[in-house]
Amino acid sequence: MSTLPAAPAARPTPVNRVLPANPLRAAVVVAAFTALLYLVEAVDAVLPANLDNLGIHPRTVGGLDGILLAPLLHSGWSHLFANTLPILVFGFLALAGGFGQWAAVTATVWLASGTGVWLTGAEGVTVGASGLAFGWLAFLLVRGIFTRSAGQLVVAVVLFLYWGSTLLGVLPGNPGISWQGHLFGALGGILAAWLVSVANNARRRSASSTPASAA
Repeated sequence: MSTLPAAPAARPTPVNRVLPANPLRAAVVVAAFTALLYLVEAVDAVLPANLDNLGIHPRTVGGLDGILLAPLLHSGWSHLFANTLPILVFGFLALAGGFGQWAAVTATVWLASGTGVWLTGAEGVTVGASGLAFGWLAFLLVRGIFTRSAGQLVVAVVLFLYWGSTLLGVLPGNPGISWQGHLFGALGGILAAWLVSVANNARRRSASSTPASAA
């Protein structure tokens, strides 16, 4: 019988991290995404293509493509300017768990917000990345509850104190604003936080059950 060194367990994602491990890389990722939004808006402004028509047309088969395209489109520069700071701040903070986790969270929010608008939205076309911003914010507000991280809870409190009134955007009442996109984006963020917690718990259990010896 011989004892062998245990194989090194896969390094788990640091679930309690408050800021990205590589802030510069995270800033580049979020800045690149934001630059893409500005590029799309510039193309829409220069070309007579009316790209906004590619947004979500609720309950129409042709409008399904808009679920994927709507967050990249905006109804004008003022609309994009209003979304820029939340996208930069929330997107950066959401990268604390690494790019892979961020991509999964973003995809969950993106699809939840767009699908919710397609199913329940008002007549017309819906565009904009605000549903994504609401999803990231909701993710940041609740992730500390699932991870029991004091640091993440402190960040959640700060975000709520500064942007808490923004959450009223999930309620109907403001004409021309897709509260459905905000609501389902926020629900997608909460779902993403729970899914991340489940995945991290499974990863920890798998790491702790790795055998330390072999015959």
